[in-house]
Amino acid sequence: MIGVVDVGGGTRGSFGAGVFDACLDQNIHFDVCAGVSAGSANCSSYLAGQLGRNYRFYVWYAFRKKYMSLSNMIRLKNYVDLDYVYSTLSNGDGEDPLDYEAIVKNPAEMIMVATDAQTGKPTYFTKADMKQDCYDTLKASCSVPVVEQPYPFKGGLYFDGGISDPIPFQKVFDMGCDFVVVILTRPKDYFRESKSDRVFADLMEKHYPLAAEAMRKRSEVYNAELHEALRLEKEGKVLIVAPNSIGHMKTLTKDKNAIRELYAHGWFKAQKLIEKYKDLQ
Repeated sequence: MIGVVDVGGGTRGSFGAGVFDACLDQNIHFDVCAGVSAGSANCSSYLAGQLGRNYRFYVWYAFRKKYMSLSNMIRLKNYVDLDYVYSTLSNGDGEDPLDYEAIVKNPAEMIMVATDAQTGKPTYFTKADMKQDCYDTLKASCSVPVVEQPYPFKGGLYFDGGISDPIPFQKVFDMGCDFVVVILTRPKDYFRESKSDRVFADLMEKHYPLAAEAMRKRSEVYNAELHEALRLEKEGKVLIVAPNSIGHMKTLTKDKNAIRELYAHGWFKAQKLIEKYKDLQ
């Protein structure tokens, strides 16, 4: 079994969108798809077979004020209006519907990683947690702390999965895969520093102390998982697909040309993945 992990990263996720679209173009199919934050959205369109859909979200819709803006922050206390993205746009009667039926029919398993705001532990949502026009699992996985309120779902509150399990390849191995593709949205030699994580953790501390503690450990967890992924790549059990450079791109950078270039770079970098996939068949 072959699995894939997309670590997301806000608008940097356009790199993963390019990788997945190249895979759709070449009929590359994974047995398990795991997404973190924007990576969950990338996985959903990929499993639905909707080539180009994620590109439209990164390059078109993301530049609307209703999608992400300071006015959203003032009005909703959320910089990104997740309900607009994953309901208004994505529902069956929306502007760009997610093909939920195609996801259900796809034999691949799907994991969407979120962080429980009360415990700070990872939660792994699956297709069973989704319904037609109810994509709260994507919203939960994408709820970036501080700039987003934790998203409510099934009696719980959830933050972005990148806090607690930023590169969840072990989960994919545990589900029976013997080879995992890891899509990063930063160069593979990039290791996180803890400064910004500590600032976010301090802002979260009052209401979500355990999630804040997870945030303080985020860089440590990310770096440990990346080190392990690099080790497993040398053993031939993992293939890391990562951009050579992301320029000035950050999580919520709104630079259309940079997003387009990163998408194209993802498509290009996917060629090594495609070759490896064919060798494994």
